[in-house]
Amino acid sequence: MKMTSNGSAEVSPTLYPVDNCTNNAEFWELLSSLQPIYLSLISIVGLLGNGFVLCVFCLQRKSCSVPDVYLGNLAVADLVMVTCLPFWAVTIAYDFDWVFGMPLCKLVNVAISMNYFCSVLFLVLVSVDRYLALVKPMRPSCLRRAPWAKRICLVIWLLGLLLSLPVLLFRTVEYVPEAGVSACFLAYPHQGWRVQRNVTINVVGFLVPLPIVAFCTCHILKALRNSGQLGVAAPGMRNERKATQLVLAVLIIFVICWMPYQIVRALDTMDYFRVTTSCLWGDFMDVSEQLVTYLAYSNSAINPFLYVIVGKHFRKKAKAVLKQFRPFRSKDNASLSVNVSSLSRETQRISFNRLDKRMC
Repeated sequence: MKMTSNGSAEVSPTLYPVDNCTNNAEFWELLSSLQPIYLSLISIVGLLGNGFVLCVFCLQRKSCSVPDVYLGNLAVADLVMVTCLPFWAVTIAYDFDWVFGMPLCKLVNVAISMNYFCSVLFLVLVSVDRYLALVKPMRPSCLRRAPWAKRICLVIWLLGLLLSLPVLLFRTVEYVPEAGVSACFLAYPHQGWRVQRNVTINVVGFLVPLPIVAFCTCHILKALRNSGQLGVAAPGMRNERKATQLVLAVLIIFVICWMPYQIVRALDTMDYFRVTTSCLWGDFMDVSEQLVTYLAYSNSAINPFLYVIVGKHFRKKAKAVLKQFRPFRSKDNASLSVNVSSLSRETQRISFNRLDKRMC
């Protein structure tokens, strides 16, 4: 009997299959030795990168624009994700023995699930914002106002929590005799929940957002091409183009990291209906579920590099924030030089006045 710690329907590591059909024990041992290192690396890079991004957005002197609000919330979602990964790194290092108790089993995996749904929806919002900014610049919309963007983000977080309720309800810690560990896994009351979860992930995470993002992206690229041909060089348009380039890069990397996961979720639904029951198919699903899950995790660590590499506007903000934290010595020296120069000018002025009086 095949067993997984997540019911094969969640964005979390799985307990390796324990059955008579699987004969690739060496592969699983190699994978189990590499996973803690990989998760730790993603966690460290993601914590530093997303923490830096959030510091720039929060400490900048200018008020946040609408893209800043959406991308900042995306950075928060990524930060939450990488904060949860060390729990799984430790668990895998201990042969999937969950030692953190039931509350953290639920909390950590709810946070991982929310990260996915919220990230998708934030990217949809930022795509719509770029569409309104470049394609419909003369049409006012409340969606392009920062206060409304913050309210919408709050709704997105609540929606992500609502979509993650099955994880909150059905995640549990139980002893698994076949593996000899206390595993944190999804214990569905009926395997029909597995299909429902897969369908929710595919629909909310792919089928609904994809047409919206594709429509917005096509019109955004057309608007950018037209503005280049017309030689549009207004400062406002240049800023919008810089923000749009960053958004497009984030979208492309998100699709690359999460598209394989979406495909495997669809295949897992087919597996539920016993389309095929061969050992080769079972081994393929077991391996692919592991690989696409960890590819998806890497997205949370890659995004901060996109801000720095592609986001020229973000780099300017980062430089402005860093200037605020220059050593106080340089500030003191600058103020001292200003005071000295002012004093010298004042002394020179007094000397001239005295000389004028004597000449008179």
